Amino acid sequence: MIESEFSMFDQDVLRSFAGDKAFARGQAYFREGLVELLSIEPNRVVARVARTKDYAAIVLWQDSSFDGECTCPAFARDGFCKHMVAAVLAANAAIACGTADSVGVQTRIRTYLRGKDVDVLVAMITDAAERDPVLFRRLAIAAAAESAHGENLEVSLREAVEEACAARGFIDYARAGEWAAGVDAVLDAMTDLASGDHAALVVDLADYTITRIERAIENIDDSDGYCSDLFERAQQLHFEACQTARPDPVALAGKLYVRETRGAYGTFLGAAEQYADILGEQGLDEYRRLAREAWDKLPPSIGPVRGSSAHRYELSRLASILDFFAERDDDLHARIALRSKDLSSQWDYFRLAEFCLEQGLADEALRHAEEGLWLFEDERPDERLVNLAVDLLLKKGRSADAQDQLWRAFRKAPNLDLYRRMRSLGGEEATRQILDHLRDGLANASANRWYSPADLLVRIMIEEGMFEAARTIVRGHGASRGVKEALALVSEGTHPQQALAVYAERVEELVSAGNKHAYQQAATMIGRMSTLQSSAEHGEYVIAVRQRHGRKRNFMKLLA
Repeated sequence: MIESEFSMFDQDVLRSFAGDKAFARGQAYFREGLVELLSIEPNRVVARVARTKDYAAIVLWQDSSFDGECTCPAFARDGFCKHMVAAVLAANAAIACGTADSVGVQTRIRTYLRGKDVDVLVAMITDAAERDPVLFRRLAIAAAAESAHGENLEVSLREAVEEACAARGFIDYARAGEWAAGVDAVLDAMTDLASGDHAALVVDLADYTITRIERAIENIDDSDGYCSDLFERAQQLHFEACQTARPDPVALAGKLYVRETRGAYGTFLGAAEQYADILGEQGLDEYRRLAREAWDKLPPSIGPVRGSSAHRYELSRLASILDFFAERDDDLHARIALRSKDLSSQWDYFRLAEFCLEQGLADEALRHAEEGLWLFEDERPDERLVNLAVDLLLKKGRSADAQDQLWRAFRKAPNLDLYRRMRSLGGEEATRQILDHLRDGLANASANRWYSPADLLVRIMIEEGMFEAARTIVRGHGASRGVKEALALVSEGTHPQQALAVYAERVEELVSAGNKHAYQQAATMIGRMSTLQSSAEHGEYVIAVRQRHGRKRNFMKLLA
């Protein structure tokens, strides 16, 4: 590799990817000499960055964009990290010095290995494989594929799958990555076989691997989503192997149908569409027949009396499959009928009405929306369905009916959004009726820790500019902390003392919480209070706060 092959990584783009904070810390790591370059290639750098713990970083640069990975927690959280920045800066320094073609441990290792005899290399690799189960498994599979044929190869590969996927006891979070790497190694080996003479075998083994992962997942702490990635990779491998092997379309349709309808993890969702070219018309006809046969056996589910969750799940899966075929046939009537079989929630009615609207069937959409609201009138209204019905009614010129729907929803579940919509349609008269309704409800309502029955009334009064009336309600019925603060904010100019009292109460709550974020909020609020009182008054208040909370040193620092 010659020096001219290398070009500098763009630091401005790097900064935009990492963010200023991560870039600055990565720059510090580089300047402190904490980066050990393992390999530099055109558009790729591998490095180990050491501080209290070693992290391995790989960075790729292509088409004015960075990619890569790091073993640190920050990369898992943010997708880029300071270690990757440090690696790039170290690589740029090596490129600038003209040493990129020789720098790095991996480069030196490659040079060293090229000078060794084949037998020495074999001994070194087998010795490493004895200590690395992932490497051992990959080499064993590759060797089996090279030397074994027919049943022997299948047996070897199945054993490798079983060994890799086995969860002997519970696999905790710390060991989940190692387990996933072992399964990945098996999938790597299968990938090497998927496009050749062994493609048919890979079809069966990929399917078998998915089954084994499904069995293992209950015994794995998969917080990082390793199993989801493995499912996706194994399914894609299955698809690619099918493209080469071209299995019997009817048999494939049956297997895919079972996977899609009975799989617990959605690995083969949309299989009919994805495998359509492989299945051909014969396989697709079989897929459709299986789905239709099962669909016709299921009773419809309409209204609040819902079927079991399993029944709804099966309806949903089958509807998705049959909708693919109906859309393929351009059969709109069938697509609507599919969505009409399970209408056991307001959400189902919303989806049906929205679909009809998307197809240009506004009248049918309105009919379904109104029917859903009527059937579920005893339940808390779904605002998506309410708003869709209101929109459609307004387009039909039925303003009075639209307002009636809003009123029904507001009486059951009043909130600011419904108030705003009602006011936009009914003006001041609607506002008056809303305020009367909420006042009437205060007598029998009860408060809890997070909510006061007067909250919505006060918030509406604030939006209407009725600040004195809002203060009267708060004095008589109380309000939650957030509502009191909202009222204090708009009352600072006219009633500063009342605002100060609310803010002071909040400061005490925040300081008592005893954490850094709460302290910062309290300090910010104290700063706001300084604008509402004289310097002397504010000074006395701060002195009193210091006397009460002097032992909380972190908070005291913020008041300095």
